[in-house]
Amino acid sequence: MEQIIQCVPNVSEGRDSKVVEKIVDVVRQTPEVKLLDYSSDADHNRSVITFVGTEKGVEQASFALCQKAAELIDMTKHSGEHPRMGATDVIPFIPIKGITMDECVELALRVGEKIGSELKIPVYMYENAAQVTGRKNLARVRRGQYEGLEKRLQDPAHKPDFGPVEFNAQSGATAVGARPPLVAFNVNLNTDNLDIANAIARNVRHAGGGLKAVKAMGVMLEDRGIVQVSMNMVNFEETPLYRAVELIRAEAKRYGVSLAGTEIIGLVPQAALLGTLEYYLGLEDFKPEQVLENRLHGDE
Repeated sequence: MEQIIQCVPNVSEGRDSKVVEKIVDVVRQTPEVKLLDYSSDADHNRSVITFVGTEKGVEQASFALCQKAAELIDMTKHSGEHPRMGATDVIPFIPIKGITMDECVELALRVGEKIGSELKIPVYMYENAAQVTGRKNLARVRRGQYEGLEKRLQDPAHKPDFGPVEFNAQSGATAVGARPPLVAFNVNLNTDNLDIANAIARNVRHAGGGLKAVKAMGVMLEDRGIVQVSMNMVNFEETPLYRAVELIRAEAKRYGVSLAGTEIIGLVPQAALLGTLEYYLGLEDFKPEQVLENRLHGDE
């Protein structure tokens, strides 16, 4: 596959596996696309689906996925810990090989326009594909979430980039964008106090004066009786994973709380893991070529 675009749609269903499978099947059945991974979280009530393919294949698969999610997910009945405003909440396109960011922006605009016109879902363009000043940051686009969407649509300043201005009660709205790779990375805390997680998240995220290229929020994990600091590491080279872990560890210590563990949602670039490996093992002059699998792959 000479041209590779990654697409990581997030859909607002993480509890009904049958619904998730039907949505994922749409990707499986699309030519010129390879499904890499999908995972669901019941507390977030959200599933993250990762696939790669050619421009044509990814364009077809992302629209078909959004169409199927609109058929199967009813946002009037949705609840979950993760911020969301639609059945297909976000559709980001990420350039990997043989395609530029500008081309991914054009792809995002085509998909956004088609979702708006054919599915009658309000669409907001974000990150590199943002068409309106102030919409680059997804958190700002999604402010008020699904529950506040109907009122926000009445404000001319919140007019969607594509699709109807009218509120779509079943499907909500969808954010479509183009961006570099990010790592969805969570740190779990040994406490059920959500106020502590929120306080730590405020100090960790860039918007709160914390780490560059980090978005963070506190989340309650009801099934485990603990809380987590849920993060998007927007640029793991500017802020590596270990730096976020160690800052959270230091902040948690102020509240007498320890770390219960960490988790990565979806796929992660190898470089993000190797940087953390070097830090914790104190490796000197380590090179990716020293990874056995890398050397074997290079000899193929």
